[in-house]
Amino acid sequence: MSELEKTSTADWRYLEQIPWENHLTAPGVKIKPYISQKEHYLDVTCMLVKVAPGIEVPEHIHPQQDDILFPLSGKAAMWIDGVGDFPLIPGVAVRVPKGVRHKIYDVREELIIHDVFFPALI
Repeated sequence: MSELEKTSTADWRYLEQIPWENHLTAPGVKIKPYISQKEHYLDVTCMLVKVAPGIEVPEHIHPQQDDILFPLSGKAAMWIDGVGDFPLIPGVAVRVPKGVRHKIYDVREELIIHDVFFPALI
């Protein structure tokens, strides 16, 4: 049996079929978790994050997770403590080490981010 034949539907999915959820701490921000420790028993969380124009992700830290962001669409700015401000646009890859303050602001076009947390956030 090939590796593909061993793959269950729990191992792959169409992102369009996963509903957007409200972010737990950033009002107006939506998340779409598609890989999680809770559901897949992996020590990583992968999600899409959607931030509408005029909304921001307030300054915060992830005490135990490294956060890796890759914007897929949109235009915004990001600030990371010790790094400063920079444009958050497609083609930029960002790593925020655990325990480091950061925020997303000045969202000018709807922002869709591929976001990975290690170890798992949810």
